[in-house]
Amino acid sequence: MKNIAIVGGGNLGTAIAEGLAHASKDYKIAVSRRKIEIIQFLSAQGIALTSNNADCIKDCEIIILAVKPKQMGAVIAEIKEYINSSTQILVSVATGVTIAEIEAHLGFVMPIFRAMPNTAVAIRESMTCISSRNSSVEQRQAIVGIFDELGKAILIEENLMEASTVLGACGIAYALRFIRASMQGGIQIGFDSKTALLIAAQTVKGAAELLLQGGQHPESEIDKVTTPQGCTIAGLNEMEHQGFSSSLIRGIATSFQAIDKIQK
Repeated sequence: MKNIAIVGGGNLGTAIAEGLAHASKDYKIAVSRRKIEIIQFLSAQGIALTSNNADCIKDCEIIILAVKPKQMGAVIAEIKEYINSSTQILVSVATGVTIAEIEAHLGFVMPIFRAMPNTAVAIRESMTCISSRNSSVEQRQAIVGIFDELGKAILIEENLMEASTVLGACGIAYALRFIRASMQGGIQIGFDSKTALLIAAQTVKGAAELLLQGGQHPESEIDKVTTPQGCTIAGLNEMEHQGFSSSLIRGIATSFQAIDKIQK
């Protein structure tokens, strides 16, 4: 049984709590939020609730800080005297807050992780990138294992965390915009909007699973559906003529540059 405290019962904190509660009975979960009445629905799932952050982290093994970046310093100042650096692990899911900044707020060394899930964490289909400092192999395996319950998780170097935000978190919006455009194209060629959305969304889901389960490069799967003088290659070539791939790549690069400007 792993005891997990989630400090911050906002959208991300509650999504993580619900996902873990549904994933396994091996987690004992507590969530803190000032306005506790907003998250009362979690109690029906066996999740303990409190309005006191210090109470939330008592007797837990893993502390997940799911607070806004601007709140990080104040929240750590509130709980740091109750943290046991030799028995607890700290995990931040706050965008843009570095491990060095967290250590500075704490004033002592302990195992610290940064994790970047995306909004699909709510349905346990997140892509979560994780980096750490002062952690053991066993601790890294434990944290990856927790976020694997919420989708897929990988370890990366901390200097790639902002890039992972763009590709994995902003990427949800990019994928949804592609689906919306496919849906609109489907309507233009004869489908009603509900049917077009179903076909577009399931097709994207299937395409992703082909890559995840088969481990193939996208082009190898594309080759299977592009026949000489066929309709698929005709459509692909027109999209490329209009800048499909280049505009997506430039969009990803622009999002990354925007993160850099925000942090400065």
